[in-house]
Amino acid sequence: MSDAILVLNAGSSSIKFSLFAFSGTVESLVFLLGGQLQGLQSTPQFKTKDAAGKILAEKQWSEGNPLGHDGAIAYINTFLQQQAAQYALKAVGHRIVHGGAEFFAPIKMSHAVLDKLDDLIPLAPLHQPHNLKLVALLLDSQPNLPQVACFDTAFHHTQADVARAYALPPAITEKGVYRYGFHGLSYEYIASVLPQLAPEVAEKKVIVLHMGNGVSLCALQAGKSVATTMGFSALDGVPMSSRCGSLDPGVVLYLLDELKLSAKELADLLYKKSGLLGVSGVSSDMRELLESDVPAAQFAVDLFVYRVAREIGSLAAALGGVDALVFTAGIGEHSAIIREKICTACAWLGVEINATANTEHVLCISKAQSRASVWVIPTNEELMIAQHTAQCCLNDV
Repeated sequence: MSDAILVLNAGSSSIKFSLFAFSGTVESLVFLLGGQLQGLQSTPQFKTKDAAGKILAEKQWSEGNPLGHDGAIAYINTFLQQQAAQYALKAVGHRIVHGGAEFFAPIKMSHAVLDKLDDLIPLAPLHQPHNLKLVALLLDSQPNLPQVACFDTAFHHTQADVARAYALPPAITEKGVYRYGFHGLSYEYIASVLPQLAPEVAEKKVIVLHMGNGVSLCALQAGKSVATTMGFSALDGVPMSSRCGSLDPGVVLYLLDELKLSAKELADLLYKKSGLLGVSGVSSDMRELLESDVPAAQFAVDLFVYRVAREIGSLAAALGGVDALVFTAGIGEHSAIIREKICTACAWLGVEINATANTEHVLCISKAQSRASVWVIPTNEELMIAQHTAQCCLNDV
């Protein structure tokens, strides 16, 4: 029987999973299948595909039969036992959004580590509790199964102190109030494949744009994080699907003092009712906004592009120039229109894209004479987690 590593990424109402064959080395990892179980609290839907993209299984539960995370992980476990019976589960890797000041490398999970990560829930309330719930469930139900936590904040640990600092008194910053940065697993993957895919810029000054439901940018110098747009929480930076992005703290004070919002109402507004959704009043989905003829939808798109372009300028300043832009994640990989708009706004950096290459979503979409090259590279956070998990297993041998 061969070994396998399972990667889990839990949200509030969904669990994404990927299974990798593992033959004893990190390099031996091979993607077998992956899928998602969503609608956990309402009408669950399950769908999984193999490495070739063929649908292996689909299932939908009737309305009013929520599975919750407990039922979902049990169903996924049963499915894997049937679909991949020839594989023995070696370990489980988890995406954990926040590692705080203490955790900046993958770590084998225990109840003691779990307790420390629970304390970080206020820093990432949309993600952290759900990430940790699956860890706790498996610690209780399969205590001998190794679990490895991989942190979205870890990659940014290479940043200089000045890039991570807030201008606040030490009595506050010493409690861990500084810029952590997120989407680190995505940026780490991009940095790891640049030497093969774009060797001419891998050791140079690169700005990566991770644009999905969550959006951030990261400045890389020789594959290391120098600066990033998200800070203490995943609210910072550019506007996202439903998150506000950077906001004057005075606005928060106004909402609390003048509009009398409670802390819960404020969090709900900033995390779930702002960004593209809040500005447009139409949708949080960039595809729907681009197709809409509602003026507010177009304004939301314009605001998104403007803010992203401004952040590119900021990161170029942090790097002292820029040699390449890399687009990744859902919007970055699939929206030629948004890539074109952002690159047009960056013409001052010498960015020139090839319109045909851009619409065909090829690897390099810039013109030969472009001073800064432009690339489209699909991210693979699941593989990054699997690699970290495999290495932790090998280190334990």
